[in-house]
Amino acid sequence: MLPTIAWQGDDIVMVDQRKLPADEIYVTCKNVNDIAKAIKTMVIRGAPAIGVCAAMGLALGAARSKATGTKQFTTEFQKNCELLGATRPTAVNLFWAIERMKRAFSAGALAGESVQDLKHRLRTEADRIHDEDVASCRAIGVNGAALVPAEASILTHCNAGALATAGYGTALGVIRGAVEAGRKVRVLADETRPFLQGARLTAWELMKDGIDTTVITDNMAGAIMKAGDVDLVVVGADRIAANGDFANKIGTYTVAVLAKEHGIPFYVAAPSSTIDLATSTGDGIPIEERHAKEVTHVGSTQIAPEGAQVRNPSFDVTPHKYVTAIITERGVWKPPFIESLANAGTWDRDLVR
Repeated sequence: MLPTIAWQGDDIVMVDQRKLPADEIYVTCKNVNDIAKAIKTMVIRGAPAIGVCAAMGLALGAARSKATGTKQFTTEFQKNCELLGATRPTAVNLFWAIERMKRAFSAGALAGESVQDLKHRLRTEADRIHDEDVASCRAIGVNGAALVPAEASILTHCNAGALATAGYGTALGVIRGAVEAGRKVRVLADETRPFLQGARLTAWELMKDGIDTTVITDNMAGAIMKAGDVDLVVVGADRIAANGDFANKIGTYTVAVLAKEHGIPFYVAAPSSTIDLATSTGDGIPIEERHAKEVTHVGSTQIAPEGAQVRNPSFDVTPHKYVTAIITERGVWKPPFIESLANAGTWDRDLVR
């Protein structure tokens, strides 16, 4: 299992996903500003991973605090929550993790705990979030494996693997779970323009695991489906609305429409923390627009004319009508999602727990 993010003494270390697969370089974060920068610049990415990273970042910020009184310590903690919450808008796991850390802090403050006790409480909660994410991914893998035929060619988009989580992965967790259950699996990995997470990250992960993987360009998916070379599609998600609409990496909507046209099952794999019952439909999901250079350049090589107008939405929203089922650690949820997701144990329930 890849070490996506971990404590190293009092610091946080994470693999720099911008450098893969050419270089396996680790970034050391010594304060909460380092964590915010790492999330915003995509040193670490993937909805569950940035949630875990934010929780650990709040614990790191607390540990670095020089405050001696709870009033100053509380003010610093609140500012750190605001800082991390402003890094990326689409993935709901980020805000879920911050809210969970806020609840842990409030519980300690109400109990009259000292600054040192609160620091310990936050570290414990962050570690719990990290470990629960790995356990959730493994459960997603088990639940999803049951949907995979004995022999299957699986198409995936972007990277929803160990690198996008605390470990094991969501969509790639289903693939890993299927392999571990004895299924004969072949993976087709969309390259995923413009950041190339499929070509750079998904292929790298699966090849390390010895799983048969073929990289295709995004515009090959339809032709390969038509040729009968795809048995199912499995993708991750950054936010799932109450009705089953979901946001994922740009291009996912296209894949879903193509899968529907060709009668191919289309599965979404994500932890329950990705389900946002407070957002009724996909229309309410904010979509991050990223820098034009991600489109105009591949690495340092410019591929578009200087001054060309560019759009770079990082995510799109796929309507629930294209989704065969949503796989979480708590089960496989099928349409009508407005009913099944309400019983999935999600964002709203965790906030009031």
